[in-house]
Amino acid sequence: MLGFTFTKGNFRAIYLVALCCIGSFLFAYDTGIVGGVLTLAAFERDFRYSKAQATNINSNCVSILQAGAFFGCFLIWPITARFGRRWSIVLSSLVFCLGGILQVVNTHSIGAFYAGRVISGFGVGAATVLVPMFSAEMAPKNMRGQLGSCFQLFFALGVCVSYWVNYGVQNHIASGTKQWQIPIGLQLVPGGVLGLGMLLVKESVRWLAKTGRNEEALQSLIWVRGGDSPEVQAEFAEIQAGLEEEFRATEGVTWRELLLPANRFRVFIIITMQLGVQLTGNTSLAYYAPQIFAAVGAGNSSLFVTGFFGVVKVVAVSTFCLFVVGRVGRKTAFMGGAAAMGTFMLIIAIIVAKDPPTNHITGPAIAAIIMVYCEAAAYNMSWGPVSWLYLGEIFPTRIREFGIAIGAAAQWLFNFMLSQITPHAVKNLGWRTFLMFCVFNYALVAYAYFVLRETSGKTLEEMEEVFGSTETAADLEGARAEVERYKAAQGDKGYEVEHVDH
Repeated sequence: MLGFTFTKGNFRAIYLVALCCIGSFLFAYDTGIVGGVLTLAAFERDFRYSKAQATNINSNCVSILQAGAFFGCFLIWPITARFGRRWSIVLSSLVFCLGGILQVVNTHSIGAFYAGRVISGFGVGAATVLVPMFSAEMAPKNMRGQLGSCFQLFFALGVCVSYWVNYGVQNHIASGTKQWQIPIGLQLVPGGVLGLGMLLVKESVRWLAKTGRNEEALQSLIWVRGGDSPEVQAEFAEIQAGLEEEFRATEGVTWRELLLPANRFRVFIIITMQLGVQLTGNTSLAYYAPQIFAAVGAGNSSLFVTGFFGVVKVVAVSTFCLFVVGRVGRKTAFMGGAAAMGTFMLIIAIIVAKDPPTNHITGPAIAAIIMVYCEAAAYNMSWGPVSWLYLGEIFPTRIREFGIAIGAAAQWLFNFMLSQITPHAVKNLGWRTFLMFCVFNYALVAYAYFVLRETSGKTLEEMEEVFGSTETAADLEGARAEVERYKAAQGDKGYEVEHVDH
């Protein structure tokens, strides 16, 4: 049912990806917890701002982390190119924890709290570059879809945990400083686990091979695949051959390579795809869930309803990772998800327009809440997990750091824009906010059909053929021939190398 067996190698791949995806959990928990903390009277008292300032404080506290993350995406690139993925993730964890400590200290200064958010943003932004890159470079082909989707699974888990923590502190801890310090301080636990856990895994195979450390690269591949075998040796030969062809095609990587036609198209896809992720409206729902549910009629139960909103996300993305991602193409997921989200947003707009929300949950309010749940499920079975998977797999090794950094930075830039806009839109537009997201989602169906390329079932080396890169695609046969020469040299003719011969 899962499409793979639990071998030693598969277990190590799952462990490695789950560990580095704690970076996604951190991002989700941090943004989700702030939305609830900002509704606490204790936080408002300690940081000494008025209710009239609340809307601006809300948007700033959420969006300023995105601003830090935007710059973190670019700052981490030279570090990961020089020192590798593993130590770069350790560094991003340390930076995040430093920012978290500054946030949890009661300085009575909203400016100091902002500073902590920015510093944590640097760490989170770096992690969003490193996690899909590390996952794509280490995961076996037959599991890359499931493991790549773990980024969204951990995001959903982080959001879910943050919602229930918010609900718990509001209802079981007396109003005071500890009421907001506990939820914010808890983020230091996964932050520390991420950094310390990276000390127990191996460096990226492709990064080691790219830097000429072939023996270490082979040992890393053997470790993550659970032992040596002819298939592992053949996979390593293919990786080496692919890297050699890329180096031969354009010696000395520079930013100018992004201007090659095939690469320019990939950059365009990544930037527009990340804009599309924000235009679905789901990120806005995640950040301001209590406010959103109040807008559709949850009344005084908005935090409780928000908690189940997180559960829906976890169930949806888990279902997608386990049963769906390996069975449908990337384009199918993008188109189907956008169509479903557009329809649910339209229904929400109609319900809220006809039956404005009150302080009590009514029949129409229940229907609107269910539609929000359905919209979240559709997102977490399409654009949520697939966008990060797509980002990690479409760029060749030579410019993967460049490409993923641009894609992650674009995500944070558009994230910043929407997080600034959403609280004001909900306050001023009301039900028209959902109608706006409905139009955006229907437009994304056409975008996915006409612009995106199908990448499901392709190795990272074969992406050159998918995107028509004549610099390396023309020599892919040479890479296959290199693997065949290795097989012949080993005297083992009796197995198929799926990575090359499918």
